[in-house]
Amino acid sequence: MVNAAYRFLRSLPTWALWAIVFLWSLPTLGILVNGLRPRDGQRSTGWWTVLGDERGLTLENYRTVVEASSTTNLFDAMLNTFAVTIPATVIPIAIAAFAAYAFAWIDFPGRKGLFIATVSLLAIPLQVALIPLLQLYVSGAHLTLPILNKTITLIPDLDLAGTTTAVWLTHAGFALPFAIFLLHNYLSQLPGDLFEAARIDGADHFTIFWRLVLPLSVPVLAAFGIFQFLWTWNDFLIANTMAGSNPDALVMTIRIANLAGDFGRNEHLLPAAAFVQVAVPLAVFFGLQRHFVRGLLAGSVKG
Repeated sequence: MVNAAYRFLRSLPTWALWAIVFLWSLPTLGILVNGLRPRDGQRSTGWWTVLGDERGLTLENYRTVVEASSTTNLFDAMLNTFAVTIPATVIPIAIAAFAAYAFAWIDFPGRKGLFIATVSLLAIPLQVALIPLLQLYVSGAHLTLPILNKTITLIPDLDLAGTTTAVWLTHAGFALPFAIFLLHNYLSQLPGDLFEAARIDGADHFTIFWRLVLPLSVPVLAAFGIFQFLWTWNDFLIANTMAGSNPDALVMTIRIANLAGDFGRNEHLLPAAAFVQVAVPLAVFFGLQRHFVRGLLAGSVKG
């Protein structure tokens, strides 16, 4: 009797975890089921009554949102989202990996101060920089010298407003401080004897970085990649600010927000469109989940 009670108490955390997973998954299940229901069914009853609903299930909503010939399709918006998300994920990883290695293992003047300044950029709210960045993309940056009666162009007008390039540049810029911080904390914990042995064998910094650091950093790179991919894929604010005025550069979040149409005539398409939108992040997360927890803990805790 005592052993049975002990085994039951030990299993409680597992059952509690599965209960949390079930409750957390209910909204996603509801979106999936509602996307398979016709318009009248969605408006009259809840998704949990689907088994007793005479109207049944249909793929028409999913067909409508993915067909290229439909006026409500998400195909072009999905391509725009990939055009934003892929460079916004790959570029910060590439730059931050080099910078983190330099901060962790290369002794150069001003290293600590520069690292502190880089990490301090995490405190800058994203919202306060959007309009200045948009103005920079529209008209460039110029410095006026009244004494010399001269204007110096620091950054020319690149005509990036309303393009997907402006969106991923913004995402990449704001992701770099966090990426450098995360990767630095991971790389700084790698055994120094490994690098000393490589230097004795004649390896330079680039060889050490390419042959040793990158293979050992796959978990933390995957962890940051998941974070950045999910953040960029689900972003609405930056995309709407930088490219919302161009209908040819709309990403999926903006397209879904506009999908209901006038007077909500297409609101029955929203669950199907939302599930299509969330399918790619789910696939990315489950594909890299074995690296996620290890990389997150190793890159976030310094000890």
